[in-house]
Amino acid sequence: MGQRRREGTAVRMSVPTLAASRFSTSNLTLSYLDLNPTGTAPVLLLHGLGANGSSWLPQFDALLQAGHRVIAPDLRGFGQSSYPGHNSIADMARDVAELLRELAVGPVHVAGLSMGGTVSLQLALEQPDMVRSLTLVNTSARFRPTRLDGWVYYLLRYSLLYLMSQRAQARLVARRTFPHAHQDELRQVFTDQILQANRHGYMAALRAIGCFNVLPRLAEIRMPTLVVTGERDGTIPPSLQQLLAEGIAGARQVTIADGGHAVTADQPEAFNRILLDFLTVLEPALTV
Repeated sequence: MGQRRREGTAVRMSVPTLAASRFSTSNLTLSYLDLNPTGTAPVLLLHGLGANGSSWLPQFDALLQAGHRVIAPDLRGFGQSSYPGHNSIADMARDVAELLRELAVGPVHVAGLSMGGTVSLQLALEQPDMVRSLTLVNTSARFRPTRLDGWVYYLLRYSLLYLMSQRAQARLVARRTFPHAHQDELRQVFTDQILQANRHGYMAALRAIGCFNVLPRLAEIRMPTLVVTGERDGTIPPSLQQLLAEGIAGARQVTIADGGHAVTADQPEAFNRILLDFLTVLEPALTV
């Protein structure tokens, strides 16, 4: 991918400030958090559409206290990462693979939420030697809507981006993701993250998700896999997530009560417990 370099910078988050690094190639600069770099059993966290690596903040302490190294990139076009003018799920998976090679780390435990889950699947299929395990959160092997309301939501999001503004689309998505009155702060943080994204990169990623389909290839995935489903996920129907679990040999599906699409943020304690239980089985030397 051309000449590479890394340099330090700073990411301002809603509460703390975390030191971020940048990995550069000839046409892309990828921003990422690398927490506890001397830790063991590295965990790669891949965010959902519109978010960035800091969206995994509710998981950081739990993973760090268990001794994990935590790597959370901003995927191309999101957060502080650049947008090189094109995007696909395969592009994002290749970016992540290049980052892992640059850091000389792997295999890693990979956790991906929604869009991040598609990148996780693509990485596992194309670079299986890099992936120790998969945790697939509110995601699917095929994102093509199966119901009318799904098509309406998808087309509305794209229309708002194309015809109106990124802010209008951000408000729609944040309200749908965090619909409850007590979730005002979560809505605002998510809205701010979406507005930080490159508008064209966001649109390209939305198109890429709509075309994503690895259902016929799920049998190729051999690493331990956990599928985590929010009971009230209004974006990815739990039935599609069940197909994902059924298609991967040995995969286990866990449903979190009252969890929405961003279950990592709206039910963090339950999610962290499930994730750490899964990782502890695979890494019994670590402390939970």
